[in-house]
Amino acid sequence: MDILLKRAYEAPEPSDGFRILVDRLWPRGVSKNSAHIDLWLKDIAPSTPLRKWFGHDPSRWIEFRDRYFLELRSNPEAVEQLKVHVRRGLVTFVYGAKDKEHSHAVVLKEYLGNTIRLRRRYPYGI
Repeated sequence: MDILLKRAYEAPEPSDGFRILVDRLWPRGVSKNSAHIDLWLKDIAPSTPLRKWFGHDPSRWIEFRDRYFLELRSNPEAVEQLKVHVRRGLVTFVYGAKDKEHSHAVVLKEYLGNTIRLRRRYPYGI
């Protein structure tokens, strides 16, 4: 599983592979031409109420992670669409948050890693 994380404000590079914007909103001040986004998957982002509740407050990080995991579990279509691209090769999740450690893209990468590993370990379910 080759997933990179990159802020939308960082310059795209050929080594990014397939670039997927994983935000519900387009990043402010970034033109669509300069972003070089291959896919904008709005539905994989945290819901608006969850995003507003979190407010990028690190003290809410653990609960945000848990709540976002629940949202991802209830959104199998978007998760599967993302997995298709991850299975094809290198992808970069592009996001707009300033905090690289407390971004939903970090949670999304962890979630995908967990679900893909479980599928390999238990191909017929748990």
